[in-house]
Amino acid sequence: MHATLRRSSLACLVAVAGCGAGDPAPGATAGASAAPAAAGATSSTYRTETVAEGLSTPWSLAFLPDGSMLVTERAGRLRVIRDGRLVTEPVAGVPPVYAVGQGGLFDVVLDPDFASNGILYLAYASGTEDQNATRVARARFDGAKLDDLEVIFEASPTKDSNAHFGGRLLFLPDGTLLLTLGDGFAYREKAQAKDGDFGKIVRIRTDGKAPEDNPFAGQAGARPEIYSLGHRTVPGLVREPDRGRIYAHEHGPKGGDEVNVIEPGRNYGWPVITYGRDYSGAIISPYTEKEGMEQPLVYWVPSIAPSGMTLYGGDLFPAWKGDLLVSALAGMHVRRVDLDGAGWVAGQEELYRDLGLRIRDVRTAPDGSLYLLTDGEGGKVIRVTPAG
Repeated sequence: MHATLRRSSLACLVAVAGCGAGDPAPGATAGASAAPAAAGATSSTYRTETVAEGLSTPWSLAFLPDGSMLVTERAGRLRVIRDGRLVTEPVAGVPPVYAVGQGGLFDVVLDPDFASNGILYLAYASGTEDQNATRVARARFDGAKLDDLEVIFEASPTKDSNAHFGGRLLFLPDGTLLLTLGDGFAYREKAQAKDGDFGKIVRIRTDGKAPEDNPFAGQAGARPEIYSLGHRTVPGLVREPDRGRIYAHEHGPKGGDEVNVIEPGRNYGWPVITYGRDYSGAIISPYTEKEGMEQPLVYWVPSIAPSGMTLYGGDLFPAWKGDLLVSALAGMHVRRVDLDGAGWVAGQEELYRDLGLRIRDVRTAPDGSLYLLTDGEGGKVIRVTPAG
């Protein structure tokens, strides 16, 4: 067991938040549900501004060099917010998406050289009811439309379910791209198998090929793009710039949401170990730990339904610098995971619960403000700054 994760899991037993109600998961230590998060950031301490509204399940947001923003709608539209207003016409040239169940258009990220090349990357569900998969495409954005669209990656094999696509993207400093891929809901056992992409985080080059230094490249029977395995579905992925640590959060079943520190070649256990139960209440696994499988940095029972995440690095909220901010759907708040200087969990805090909104994503803007994306039809983009 990796020492960092083991030590963090012990800290979780006394500092985990959101576990104040309900029974512990099977095999979990009872103390894991003992310490609810502190309430914080009530409306008297912050100011909100609705930047855009009337969106169809906004999923992700990217900040452009000119101050504009791109917002994905899961229904398959890419929208522009320019000069503080939502442009009426969606961006033209977006590829067709499979927008059924949890499928649709997911993440949008800019190429590291976007300022000079205009290239962006989209993650989305593609295909049909019987054969669908998560894809990544790249294209050139001219301010109104996408040109030179090219599909660079498709998860293998395809599936016949409409849930747990993953779809979060993250560029690494070496120019490679991480993509999260879910277990397809009906294929959870395959999260442990290296011959497919179910329940994996994969690492690809910008042409979609697997780098030769990936942990399983050249291994017989293993997909060369696999970076880590044993995931359920991962909607949050960020990198801490100083230590280079990669954090991912996992949307658990009934309980068992997790934040993990991702390292190449590691196995994060799903579904062999878990702190959650099936939605029916049935036990998924009697084990919460097993040799060769990583423990989470922190986990939540009951679920808060984590959906997006940012690692705050701005100056407007100086007390949060270096902390993880996790948007929560069922929890209807943003969960601040306070990390100390060594990266251990020092505490947790619930933010913006008084808004009463299911929050799909949270992003740090270049000026240090926070942007919240609210879930569902009529979704909003909300800018948050300190009061006063």
